[in-house]
Amino acid sequence: MTAADTRAPRVSTIELFFDLVFVFTVTQLASVLVHHVDWAHTGQVLLMLGLIWWMYAGYNWLTNAVAPSSTTRRTLLLAGMVGFLIISLAVPEAFHEDGWAFGVGYAIVIVVHSTLFLHADDNGSIGRAIANLAPINGLCAALVLTGGFLHGGWRTGLWAAALAVIVAAPYLQRMGSWTINAGHFAERHGLVIIVAIGESVVAIGLAFRDAHLDAGTLAVAVLGLAIAYYLYWTYFSGDEARAEHALHAEADPARKARLGVFAYGYAHVLLLAGIVGTAVGVELSVGHATEPLPWPSAVVLSAGVAVFLLGHAWFLQLMGIPGISYRLIGALGVLAVIPLGHWRAVAQLAAVLLVMMAAAITRDLRTVRQTRTTRIHDFGR
Repeated sequence: MTAADTRAPRVSTIELFFDLVFVFTVTQLASVLVHHVDWAHTGQVLLMLGLIWWMYAGYNWLTNAVAPSSTTRRTLLLAGMVGFLIISLAVPEAFHEDGWAFGVGYAIVIVVHSTLFLHADDNGSIGRAIANLAPINGLCAALVLTGGFLHGGWRTGLWAAALAVIVAAPYLQRMGSWTINAGHFAERHGLVIIVAIGESVVAIGLAFRDAHLDAGTLAVAVLGLAIAYYLYWTYFSGDEARAEHALHAEADPARKARLGVFAYGYAHVLLLAGIVGTAVGVELSVGHATEPLPWPSAVVLSAGVAVFLLGHAWFLQLMGIPGISYRLIGALGVLAVIPLGHWRAVAQLAAVLLVMMAAAITRDLRTVRQTRTTRIHDFGR
């Protein structure tokens, strides 16, 4: 890490506070699937996650450029938290009677986001960047807000249209106008992943409130915690630091910004979706350790872990970091053990854990051997 990186601003405590409020939406999304494990609700959860993540990521870009260092900025950031809190509270019934609240919360988040950019110290390049982005975000806000007051297919259609605008957004603006502080940017995204994993453990723990503690129940608890740990290990085994260095080393502003969008934006939304699915799968296993899981419950458990691994593989590929094959093989492995869940829930949990352990440890051992070989070679020179 260079001296410039060392002096670069890191994530502030109010940003971490903001992340805690945002991650409540992830917990709420998981609660929707726990009660309705089917294709329709899965699609709704993914649609809401895509919309919400876009604006959370927008706040990461915001605080990367406009540090919350004044009372005005911190107050505006609090207003953004209010918007995310309203969204979170509306999530369980967002496709029913609370759609309007979801839309109102989303509009608040976007208005505050654009307003905060006006308080940037450097209004040159930042001003040009937000001038390109604000109309896109405004269109998304209009679609989500309007859809929130409509019903049925109209709501789904308008929210899907907003998500389509989000996917196209990098191609609708001049990415070279953005500047990225790699240290702050990577740390902020890493923090939201660890907070989301932690919140998933809390959600799993709450599922044990009415469960009778016996050997099977405790086995589910231990295996659930261990699976969450290997989600953590997958992301925080050194690749997060390598990605930060790769982002810092990118000299072309436009390419650097695109890496920010695709690697830390689109790939990370898969990581969050994987965390949600994993938490739901473990929760649905509580109280059923030695019983067969329904197929939807068994699928969501393995699919959650697989999506996380695939999202991380994509992240590694975009950042030019080795280890992709281990993530892909791990994803295939956890999908292959789905039938075990239809036999015994605890058997699938144990198998998923073993696959994750094998993929992570094998990759790490190879990395250690390569590092040792490189050091010996350098010493010999």
